[in-house]
Amino acid sequence: MKRFISIAASLLIGLSAFAQQALFGGPQVESPVINADGTVTFRYQAPKAVKVEVTGDFLPTEKVEVEFNGQKMTYDTPGVGVLKEGKNGVWEYTTPFKVAPELYNYTFRVDGNTVIDPNNMWVNRDVASLTSVLLVPEAGARSDLYAIHDVPHGSVTKVWYPSATAGFDRRLTVYTPAGYETSKAKYPVLYVLHGIGGDEDAWVTQGRATQILDNLIARGEAKPMIVVFTNGNISQEAAPLENSTGYTRPTMSLPQTMEGTFETAFPEIVKFIDSRYRTIAKKQGRAICGLSMGGFHTLYITLNNPDMFNYSGMFSAAIGTGSEEKAAHKEIYENVDGKLATYFAKKPALLWIGIGRTDFLIQSNNDFRAKLDAAGYPYRYMETDGGHIWRNWRIYLSEFVPLIFK
Repeated sequence: MKRFISIAASLLIGLSAFAQQALFGGPQVESPVINADGTVTFRYQAPKAVKVEVTGDFLPTEKVEVEFNGQKMTYDTPGVGVLKEGKNGVWEYTTPFKVAPELYNYTFRVDGNTVIDPNNMWVNRDVASLTSVLLVPEAGARSDLYAIHDVPHGSVTKVWYPSATAGFDRRLTVYTPAGYETSKAKYPVLYVLHGIGGDEDAWVTQGRATQILDNLIARGEAKPMIVVFTNGNISQEAAPLENSTGYTRPTMSLPQTMEGTFETAFPEIVKFIDSRYRTIAKKQGRAICGLSMGGFHTLYITLNNPDMFNYSGMFSAAIGTGSEEKAAHKEIYENVDGKLATYFAKKPALLWIGIGRTDFLIQSNNDFRAKLDAAGYPYRYMETDGGHIWRNWRIYLSEFVPLIFK
């Protein structure tokens, strides 16, 4: 018996040593490092590498041309910083400028292969791409909203609802504000929609939406509210690896995308939320917003349900791309002028539009604003630097939320 215990102990010690070797063996590299002067240093250990680069939205952008729905469009892509090899095969790059307070995404290119930073545990997924995350905080700066502070926190749950339109159960991410569980009060509801290739997790992970909400509510700058993050891919049950399809690579090429089915099905989500949560179940207690494809959905869900939402926010909305003409349910996208007239006749509290100056969708958004201006319809507009990026969408959410339910 003693011999068995001794052998078992030896095995445990060996396993422990192996685990420690895997975790702590070899040189430790610190990356990224925010320096005292505001510059940021990135490091990557690769003794046999020939070339190591870092690319991310903290660097000056470069313009590239892409084709979308048969149209050639120009958009910004992150620049590149070249790392220099030092001692023990540790490559290093320090920005030649102070990095402004913000939340950024970056990756390394090692001999042409894109990899995340192995020394940074904070990783985001965007469709099928993984990126490392850099948060440069500063008290009073907008990026402070993206950090976790010692404030009351809301709860985030994954909720399944029956979709008659899809024919199967689908998943939502739901945020309830601090105090919801112990309160008997009814709350307004904000519905937040993602972009193409995203899912019900996108705004929570990449958008830092729950941190933004916690901090704005704690500051008294936003009303306590329920927030529902939908999955805008009506053919999909839930986010990748959280549905019945198993190990399926995420893609932007999903069926029934931007063709009217999701917009048609949206009232069943509202009905489900009103039946499950203590909501202010009327137009004055509802708001909706979304980025890119979600901005497209926001516009047409709003126009086709003019009595449902009192506040609507379009963030870099993917309108005017030709999707409307190719849709299976063209009735959702027809008679825009008539639907706008009906919508504004009902005096909504807010239509909010935001887009980046170099966003490849800015012309179609400007065309839409020109339509609103010609008819004298009121809206708020925000134009920011940069293009079709999460940095802008976080800004837009933090601007939109304080304006609703006032």
